[in-house]
Amino acid sequence: MPRIPFADVRFLPEDLPTEFELNTRLKRFLWRYRENMENPPDELRLSDEDRAKIERRTQKYLRAVANQSGLAHLDRKDRARLEVFRNGAEIQPVETEHRADEIASAIHTAMPWMAPATDRLWRDMRASARNGDPAPLVRPMLLVGPPGIGKSHFARLLGDLLSVPTTIIEATGEPASFSVTGSQRGWGSASPGKILEGIMASQIANPVIVIDEIEKAGGVQSTGGQRYSLDEGLLPLLERTTARHWSCPYFRIGFDMSWITWVLTANSLRGLSEPFLSRCPPTKLAALTQEHLIGFAEREGARRDLPQDAVDAVKEVVEAIRTPHHVSLRSVIRMLDAVEQAMNRPVLH
Repeated sequence: MPRIPFADVRFLPEDLPTEFELNTRLKRFLWRYRENMENPPDELRLSDEDRAKIERRTQKYLRAVANQSGLAHLDRKDRARLEVFRNGAEIQPVETEHRADEIASAIHTAMPWMAPATDRLWRDMRASARNGDPAPLVRPMLLVGPPGIGKSHFARLLGDLLSVPTTIIEATGEPASFSVTGSQRGWGSASPGKILEGIMASQIANPVIVIDEIEKAGGVQSTGGQRYSLDEGLLPLLERTTARHWSCPYFRIGFDMSWITWVLTANSLRGLSEPFLSRCPPTKLAALTQEHLIGFAEREGARRDLPQDAVDAVKEVVEAIRTPHHVSLRSVIRMLDAVEQAMNRPVLH
C-alpha cells in the first residue's frame, strides 16, 4: 500500500542522544580539552559549576531540537505514541474504474435496496480512480432511513471490499464529540479520540468510520456555558480542506484526516444542524420488503456455505412476518449467525 505524510510534525532523529548521553559527552570533552591545554589546571576534576553549565547547555539543545519538530509541548509518552507515523500512514487505493465497478456491483448484489447510496459511492470511486487519486475520495454519506434496513451492514461491507478497517461508533453512547474527536488536557477523560486511536492502531489513514444514529447524539455544556455536540465537533473532519490539516485537541498537532470514508446514519433529520447537513447531503432510503430479506437470506446463506434446508427455514420465518414494521435485516443476520454457530459447535462425545 502507498504511504502518505500523516502527522504534521518533524520527528526527532532516531539517533538523537539522550540527556544522559549528551551530558557524558560534554563532560568528557571538557576534561580532555583541559588535559590538552598548554598549562592545564592542577585539578582536572569538574566542579559543580561546570556540571551545572553542562546541564543547562544540554537542556537548551534538546529544547531547540524539540521546538523545531513541533513536539516540544508533548511529554515523552505521547511522543512515543506518535512514532507510528514517523514514516507516514498507509492508504488502500482503488486503482482503476473497473475495480470501482466491482466494489459497487458486489454491494448492489448483496443489498439492492441500498441502490441510492451505492450509486453515489460508485460515482465517487470512479472519479477518484479516473483522477489518479492515491485512495478513493468519497464524500461524507448521511444515510437516512428506518431502523433495521442495514445501514451499518452496508458500511461494514464497504470496509471489507476496500480492505480497510471499519469503526462503528454509536452516537447514542457519545454525549459529546470528546470521545470521538478527542478532548484537550484538563478534562478528566482527556484522550485522542476513537477516530485517531483507530488510525494509530491500524496505521491506515483511510478507514471507514461509521457514526450510527447521529441524530440521537446529545451534547454537554461546560461550566462556562459553552455547549459541545457531536455533529458540530465533526464539521472540520467532514470538509476535505479542513480535514487535511485537522488539529487534534489532545495532541495539539495537525493530522491528515481527509482520506477517511464517512458513513453517518440516521432515522430522521430531526435535530441535525444546517452546517452539518450542508456537508452531508442526506441519501434517503426506503423500508425493506419481505422480498428484500428473503433474497438477502438466500445470498448470505450461500456466501456462508450454510445448508439449504437451514436457509429455507430462515426464509420461512421471514415469509411468516405480516407487519412491515417488524421486517429487519438485523434479525435475519442474527438467525443466520445462529445457524452458523450451530454448524461450528463441537461434537460432544
